[in-house]
Amino acid sequence: QVQLVESGGGLVQTGDSLRLSCTASGRTASVYAMGWFRQAPGKEREFVATITWSGSDTDYVDSVKGRFTISRVNIKNTVYLQMNSLTPEDTATYYCAGRTMATIARETYKYTYWGQGTQVTVAS
Repeated sequence: QVQLVESGGGLVQTGDSLRLSCTASGRTASVYAMGWFRQAPGKEREFVATITWSGSDTDYVDSVKGRFTISRVNIKNTVYLQMNSLTPEDTATYYCAGRTMATIARETYKYTYWGQGTQVTVAS
């Protein structure tokens, strides 16, 4: 099994930055591509960003392009989401997810492992 633990969420003001971290433990050799998703109250979980195991390929939802950056340090089994220029529309619970495949993906059903989430609240 693989456990994913997110950290770094909090309450910030519009325009501020946050860096989320997601650390994997357990059978980490079975995890390849990683992703970040978010879910706001009353809304479906949505894709935010994804990265291949090597870090050579990434993908972002249009609403965060140019503001968010996904990265990873495999020796630490950790994936990061740097979030800049935050707005109230970014308020959500952010989830880290891991695939057993090497290719990146936007669909939630393509991810096998999920963390419990970290709350990000952006005040106006």
